[in-house]
This record gives sequence, C-alpha cells and structure tokens, in this order.
Amino acid sequence: MDQIMVTGNGPLSGQVPIAGAKNACLTLMPATLLSEEPLTLTNAPRLSDIRTMTTLLQSLGVEVTSLQGGKVLAMASHGTITPVADYDIVRKMRASNLVLGPLLARLGHAVVSLPGGCAIGARPMDIHIDALTALGAEIDLREGYLHATTKGGLRGAVHEMRFASVGATENFLMAATLAKGTSVLKNAAREPEIVDLATCLRKMGAQIAGDGTGTIEIQGVDRLHGATHPVVTDRIELGTYMLAPAICGGEVECLGGRIDLVAAFCEKLDAAGVSVTETPRGLTVAQKNGRIRAVDVVTEPFPGFPTDLQAQMMALLCTADGVSVLEERIFENRFMHAPELMRMGARIEVQGGTARVTGVDRLKGAPVMATDLRASVSLILAGLAAQGETVVSRVYHLDRGYERVEEKLSAIGAKIERVSGK
Repeated sequence: MDQIMVTGNGPLSGQVPIAGAKNACLTLMPATLLSEEPLTLTNAPRLSDIRTMTTLLQSLGVEVTSLQGGKVLAMASHGTITPVADYDIVRKMRASNLVLGPLLARLGHAVVSLPGGCAIGARPMDIHIDALTALGAEIDLREGYLHATTKGGLRGAVHEMRFASVGATENFLMAATLAKGTSVLKNAAREPEIVDLATCLRKMGAQIAGDGTGTIEIQGVDRLHGATHPVVTDRIELGTYMLAPAICGGEVECLGGRIDLVAAFCEKLDAAGVSVTETPRGLTVAQKNGRIRAVDVVTEPFPGFPTDLQAQMMALLCTADGVSVLEERIFENRFMHAPELMRMGARIEVQGGTARVTGVDRLKGAPVMATDLRASVSLILAGLAAQGETVVSRVYHLDRGYERVEEKLSAIGAKIERVSGK
C-alpha cells in the first residue's frame, strides 16, 4: 500500500493548477442518464472516484470514453439502460446514489444499493427518499437496496427539505427535469456544484430557475438533448492548496481559483494573517508578516465555511498564535485527524463536535495514518511545515479526491514523494 513521505522544506513558491471539482463531476456524470444524446464533460478531474462513477455508469449501459488523458469524458446513454446499481460498485462511494433520480426520471423504476464512502458520520438517505417521494416515487428498502418505482411517471410537486442536503438537492433537481408539471424545492442546497449542475441541465434543455438560492423551481420537459459542459473549479482542492503557503510561508498562485467559490474560507484566512489576491489567472496566496493568528471556525452549508476544509484548516491552526475553536456542524464524526495531528505535537482537545486547538511553535514529523479523504491531505499539509519527516499511510483515501497531489506540491518546492508501503 502506498505512502506519502513529506519533509519540511521551507517556503513554497510558484503556480498550482486547480482541477475540475470532484463533487461537481460526480453529479454531472449521472445526468447523462437523462438523455439519449451524448453528454461531454471537459475539465474533468483524474481521480479514483471518477473511475468508480465511470464503472457504475458502464454497468448501467452507458458508454463512457475518456479523452485527453482523462480530462474529457464523452458519455452516451442511447442504448438499453439497466436500472440496477449493484452493491459491489456503490459501496465504494457515497455519490453513487446520484443515479437514483435520473434512473427514475428515465425509466420510471430503479434498484440502487445503499452507498458507502468516507466514515465521517451519518449521511442518511431519508432526505433523498423524501424528496423523490414528493415527486411521486414509491421507495422501499429491501436487503440493502432501495427499490424505487413510479405509477405513470414522476409528477411535479412542492417539497421542503428538513436539511439543505447537497445530494438530495441534486437527485431532486435531475429527477424533476423530466417530471410532469412544475416542481419547487425549498431549503435547497446552494453550493457551486448545484449551480454547475443546473447550468449543465439548462444546456441540455431543462427549465430551471433559482439555483444558488434556497428555492429552486423546475418546469418539467418531455426530453433533454446532448450538451458539452466544463466542470467548475474544485473549491476544496483550491482551498487546500491555498493553505500550503499559509502553513509553510512563501507565495503561490492557484490557477483557476475564484474568490466567490471560497469567500467564507478567505475571510478566515484574512483574520489569521494570510493574504489572498485575485489575479487574471486565479488567486495568489501569501503569509502576511508574523506568525499565523488563532481564529475560530464553524462549518456550515454553503456559503458558510466548508466542512471539507475543516481538517486542512486545523492543520494551519496547530501552529497559530493562541487558541482556536473549531465547531463541526455538518458531520458528527469529522475530527478523526486530530489524534494523528497530536502525534506530530499538536495540542488539540476534542469534545463532541468541538475541537480546541492551542498553537505550538512547530510540529514534528511522525508516522501518521489517514482516516478519510480530507484528513489525509491535512496530514500532508502539517508535514510540509513540520520538523523532520512525516510518513502518511492509507493514502488511497487521498486519491479519491486529489489529482496528483505530490506532483503539484513538488512543483512549488515541497519535499514530498509517494513510495510503496511495506
């Protein structure tokens, strides 16, 4: 099993290209099921999760062709579509559940295994089920599979979610595009990935308004057509690489970065003493004078501080001047990286959904273990500024969400390499 070896090597300098968003691409790919005409995605990230979604779609009968080294995905669903998403594939990735809405819209029935993914807390399917039930679906859970049917197809409806679930918003949005009549989703998620999906669906002929707000209206149409669509910049990869010079010092330009994707995150960086400047090609990030200052962080749905940047932000605050308090409000089990950071000398106290971080002068390299996707990269960031060598094990998590991380960090001066584990 591969490991990542990181040695603290001083300030960073240069440019980092930011890939297309994993979470956006994983949502856009199932949209191909809504039309018999081709859907082509450009700026696709080259990740193991994308390969898993490719395998799932192919098992359903979708033709998927990877072009330009994986940066372009050409998909076509013009043949016979199988409505069964098998456990052996779905268990690997939470986003596999996003085929449920499109299959119901296209075929009127679907059998989808309950999903897997990172063990970061309960992410219940009942919000998805309630949303699709509102559109006229009948869904039963039997032997670990969701058995979904409709009587005469999906029907437009008004539905308010009890929580602004990103995945449930995406499933409802895709299903409603082909439902009969008008659908309104209240308390909808507002993430950029939702806006990106709606933009792509409009290119395919969908009638959608209000994406990016808490209320989305969809006027169902009889059919959708093909389209070509660029995947939006990955705001989580962007935030991660913005933290690299914040932790190590130096100045790095993140190519393709946009302030609007990470505004709440940038506010916290500014308060901590990190400069973020817009450039014609992205965002330039640099430490301001002096030691990083402690800041408090509360994770919230977009446009709040993203839960997917909490672990990385904790790595920065481990050496900040003062005491920082991080409150996790999205997932109840997302401080598993804290004990690993403590192995490197961090002072962290976790109580329930709150972590109290007292900054130390410097972290020290140590063997650590990644527990989930974002935790893995937080340990790498910590290792960049630690004294000595840090060895991160179980990096298969990393490959689910970060494209060639060791190559990108090496290009800006980091001392990092991937080695085969024992």
